[in-house]
Amino acid sequence: MLRQVTATRYVTPLREGGSLPGVVEADDLGTYVVKFRGAGQGPKALVAEVISGELARRLELPVPELTRVELDPVVARAEPDEEVQELIKASAGNNLGMDFLPGSLGYDPNAHPVEAGLASRVLAFDAFVENVDRSWRNPNLLIWHGELWLIDHGATLYFHHNWPRAANVVHRAYRWDDHVLKPYATALATEGPRLAARITPELLAEVVALVPEEWLDDGDGDAYLKHLSERAAQPEAWLP
Repeated sequence: MLRQVTATRYVTPLREGGSLPGVVEADDLGTYVVKFRGAGQGPKALVAEVISGELARRLELPVPELTRVELDPVVARAEPDEEVQELIKASAGNNLGMDFLPGSLGYDPNAHPVEAGLASRVLAFDAFVENVDRSWRNPNLLIWHGELWLIDHGATLYFHHNWPRAANVVHRAYRWDDHVLKPYATALATEGPRLAARITPELLAEVVALVPEEWLDDGDGDAYLKHLSERAAQPEAWLP
């Protein structure tokens, strides 16, 4: 289970993201970027964050710690923006928090070359979870203390937006032409299959079990595990 914290202060909205995430302080004295269950994408974006983010962590890719953040809308009573107030009112209860990395920089592929092995593993991981949001236009990568960090996986696993069709796309190929790390992923031929071999049904069951039940519809947990296990079984279909 993800670690649980309780929001004690709403700090500021982050208007770069379409879902209007916000920075909050919590009762463990930590600061978190929170994605709200009441946002337009709904709980599915939070489910994707947990499954993909925690899978990446277990594959030894750098992802900030994820937490469940209990939110009482009263913490935002001083927020003047009515849109933010309505979003927080609609998000009472558990939301998804990511450890805030103070002083981090947005990734610039021209300024921050990435080692071939790491770039190749990130690209292979993105291929598995069908991450459509790691392009040069919106890398969703940060540089913190000189190291690369992966953030924002809410757009992964997009098969779950159409469950009746999901079985037909389980082995869908990954379109990687505009992946921001493609120029650096020169070890993909070796690193891709190595990473794919680590994605076992047991590992997938472990990360799916981390999703709070309240974010899932009945039977969704089993459906995620079945779909992802079948995809993992044929890496030749999705590895670039």
